[in-house]
Amino acid sequence: MLNDKLINSVLAIAEDAGKAILAVYDEPVELTVKADESPLTQADKAAHNLIEQRLKGLTPDWVVVSEESDDVIKSLRTQLPVYWLVDPLDGTKEFIKRNGEFTVNIALIVNGESVFGVVGVPVQNKLYWGGKDYGCWLKTVDGVTRLPVTEKKGEVLRIVGSRSHVNSETAEYLQKLGAHELVSVGSSLKFCLLAEGKADLYPRLGPTCEWDTAAAQAVLEGAGGKVETLAGQPLCYSKPDILNPWFVASI
Repeated sequence: MLNDKLINSVLAIAEDAGKAILAVYDEPVELTVKADESPLTQADKAAHNLIEQRLKGLTPDWVVVSEESDDVIKSLRTQLPVYWLVDPLDGTKEFIKRNGEFTVNIALIVNGESVFGVVGVPVQNKLYWGGKDYGCWLKTVDGVTRLPVTEKKGEVLRIVGSRSHVNSETAEYLQKLGAHELVSVGSSLKFCLLAEGKADLYPRLGPTCEWDTAAAQAVLEGAGGKVETLAGQPLCYSKPDILNPWFVASI
């Protein structure tokens, strides 16, 4: 569905959105609070505006649904066979903390499945992209490499968890797993660590929205991983409820 030219154009959009975020990274944060009590900064707005404008110019027939879109646009998700699903700045709390663990996320949704995704990590100058039909790729300052199909390494589970969202349900789940190593990381970077083979499991027993996971899920699946609900079903999109069910991402 996507040719190399189109993919490269989307990668450039993600990189430029990252640059727009970094342009205000060292400035005082202009913080507002949205209706759902989540934070919104000038960086979120700048990245959203850039991505929306550029994607509309690139694929005018595909609607752009972003976390920062209005409710009317968001409601269209359930009716669209193909659309872009965007989180212009995933990990706003990490951005505010200045710890670098925030990402730019662009996903292509086709019939409720995230078939392609791009995850940019501006502070680390990294770009991940891929999908089941595209493999998984990582661009760094050293060049572009294809991430191999991942396999579990070692006997002790390496688990990644949220840095800003920890609850009792997750703690109970982890206790049942037995011996494990736990690393706390912000944003969709958790999926990317799995895709790189640096972790084995990411259980999310707490609220996330579709735009939080779509791009990174495609990246992980491109590396041979999977994202499933606790009932063992693939995490899907375009649902009436924008909230995801609890899920476990794994390699």
